[in-house]
Amino acid sequence: MAKTPTRPQRHPRIIRALPALKRAIADFRARRCKIALVPTMGALHAGHLALVRAAQRRADRVIVSIFVNPTQFAPHEDLKTYPQTFAADIAALAALTTDVVWAPAVATMYPAGFATRIVPEGPASAGLEDAFRPHFFAGVATVVAKLLIQCEPDVAMFGEKDFQQLKVVTQLARDLGLKTRIVGVPIVREADGLALSSRNRYLSPSERNIAPTLHNVLKACAKKIASGQPIATVLDAGRSAIAASGFALDYLEARDSNTLAALTSRKAGQIRLLVAARLGTTRLIDNLAV
Repeated sequence: MAKTPTRPQRHPRIIRALPALKRAIADFRARRCKIALVPTMGALHAGHLALVRAAQRRADRVIVSIFVNPTQFAPHEDLKTYPQTFAADIAALAALTTDVVWAPAVATMYPAGFATRIVPEGPASAGLEDAFRPHFFAGVATVVAKLLIQCEPDVAMFGEKDFQQLKVVTQLARDLGLKTRIVGVPIVREADGLALSSRNRYLSPSERNIAPTLHNVLKACAKKIASGQPIATVLDAGRSAIAASGFALDYLEARDSNTLAALTSRKAGQIRLLVAARLGTTRLIDNLAV
């Protein structure tokens, strides 16, 4: 039996300077190529690669940015220990025949004298991540705006695991009149339901066994809410279950899936459950539609 030919790998072009990036984009445009951007901070896992595949289905050329953005980390957070696996990331992207990796230095993104930042409101002030990481969305909005301007993509892919971030970025592109269409990509999970995250590698073996509790509680809460049980009662029970399993809970909330505002109705398809909790030193987030 003849073997199905495998797709040849192509090492992505690694670009670190803005003039070279602009030349690459101009070449893509001259060839009438549609461009997709996948913004990442590296430490790529299957969830990131799903974003790349989704980008390839929507565009002719894909740019993956790898930049650990210092402005979205507070002083007490894990910037210094955030995993950096550049060689492995490039190998994974080569296997997907990614076109370009945009890997700027911090000094390229934030040169001396840089004095401007974007402070988003709307979904960025929903009382979820912003309540626990008040610095976070200004850092995200500023760096994403820069990446969208630099890379000029037609579409940009963001994972739904960071659901509030997805809403913030969508609002940003709309409010600033950017041409880029923001596309959300469903969460990729382990077999036991744990949402993939670069921070999962920080979990000890015992913590890893407990971690799927977040997804299990979300599923149970969604089923109860869909059956008509009172949302407040369901969430209280879910919070208790999460705490009992060993997590330090930041929040478990049911919100409007479009605006992230507090719920005013129970209309099907418009409720999103969102959770954040710490297990040991690792902070995990997840979400689920009802």
